[in-house]
This record gives sequence, C-alpha cells and structure tokens, in this order.
Amino acid sequence: MSGAGLLARLKARARRLKGETLALALAAGHPATPWYAKLLVVAVVAYALSPIDLIPDFIPVLGYLDDLILLPLGIALALRLVPPEVMAECRARADRVATAGRRSGLVAAAVVVAVWLLALLLVWRWLAGFTGGT
Repeated sequence: MSGAGLLARLKARARRLKGETLALALAAGHPATPWYAKLLVVAVVAYALSPIDLIPDFIPVLGYLDDLILLPLGIALALRLVPPEVMAECRARADRVATAGRRSGLVAAAVVVAVWLLALLLVWRWLAGFTGGT
C-alpha cells in the first residue's frame, strides 16, 4: 500500500472518530443512556478534546500511545455501553450539527474547561485537607 493511500485511510478514520466523539457527547445528555455509560462517555469525550494528554506527546513513541490506542479503545468501550438506538439517534443529531456548522466546538471546549476546573477544585480541596486550611 502506498503512503498516500495509508494517509487517506487514516484521515478518513480520524474524521469518523471525530463524528463518533460528537455523537457520544450528545449521548451523554440523552435520558436513555445508563449512568455508567454517561460517566465513561464524559471522561472519554473530555480526554479526546483536552489539550492535556496522559502521556505527553514529546516522549518518543509512548507520547502518541494514548492517541493511537487508549483513546480509540475508550471510544469503542463507550460505544458498546450506550444503547444502539440512542447512538443511532445521536449520530443523526451529530450529522445535523456538523452540517449546520453549529457552535459544537464552543460547547465541547466549555465541557473540557468545566471538567478541568472541577478536577482542580477537587485536588485543591484534597490538598487543603492535608494542610488544615479551607
């Protein structure tokens, strides 16, 4: 297989994963999604959209491990936990959102910022417990 063919396949797969990520974000707010699936979906979507990686990208080879293996595995697991009829509905909504050019990027950014602020607040509260401060 040529390098151009491989690159085209990888780009198509990345576009598909991006669409699945948006559909999963919509599924997190769907009332028919089980709570445990919502928890995993929120974690996976927040990690996918987060600029902070579990393994920094500047570390040779391992830096891209989370992007190439962990993130797709998280998406695959989340897709299995969300009921198929919910995913079908959310994929249709994601297609409409993508074609309408809505501000989904802003919503996703707000979710990521909210998750990181919550994490920082929890760490701060945890550390405050050690120092005796409030």
